[in-house]
Amino acid sequence: MQTADHSNMKLGKLNPVHDSRTLSLTNYINADILPVAPTQYAYGNNVGETAWGMMVNDKANNCTCAAAGHLIMEWTADNGVMVTPTDQDIINVYAAITGYNPITGHNNDGAAIMDVLNYWRKTGIAKHQILAYAALESKNTNHVMQAIYLFGGCYVGLDLPLSAKTQEVWSVPPGGATGIGAPGSWGGHVVPVIGYDNDFLTIITWGITKKMDWSFWNAYCDESYAIISNDFAGKKAAPNGFNLSTLKDDLKQITGKMP
Repeated sequence: MQTADHSNMKLGKLNPVHDSRTLSLTNYINADILPVAPTQYAYGNNVGETAWGMMVNDKANNCTCAAAGHLIMEWTADNGVMVTPTDQDIINVYAAITGYNPITGHNNDGAAIMDVLNYWRKTGIAKHQILAYAALESKNTNHVMQAIYLFGGCYVGLDLPLSAKTQEVWSVPPGGATGIGAPGSWGGHVVPVIGYDNDFLTIITWGITKKMDWSFWNAYCDESYAIISNDFAGKKAAPNGFNLSTLKDDLKQITGKMP
């Protein structure tokens, strides 16, 4: 197998922004009646392997917006008719959020996840708005599996180590999370997670599917969110155990106060 080399790929996730108003998935999950997430599950099979596209993330530090575009593709493909945001759609969002100038390259410094999620909820990306987002508990494996299974994936921030630049499968290097394995030694990156099994999570990054193992997730994930979207949840039965009506009420109460 040829060694991966992601050295020239762009990152672009700024440090996490914590907001006490952010909804927590824990508040809407009833573990007593929630269907148990299967030991393995994956979405995205209706998207061709070569169809994901880079979404300009080889030129701009716009992974936060590209990850959203890939989720829109996956949700709509799994509901019958795939919508593929154009490169221009993604650049327009990145520019609106950060002030990025695609002609001069100025303000190409990346974006905070919270800014992208709030823009996605209030304004939309490629005319697709999300209903809400809810933070997952740190290192809560069950939350990740539930978010993927119930909502068609999750939106994840990674504090990537330098060792990830040349790994086919992202894993903590033999020396551990120090040196070239130190969190953030490469930079911040955002990916959608669209599948899992006992050993690995499946992500989309730089236009391809990729695997990372659970140890990598635990070592380098510094923020993660379940995304509630009409592109997915609105076209299927409400997941048993997920209190969507309560979330909608809470969202109405805080919408006017959110950025």
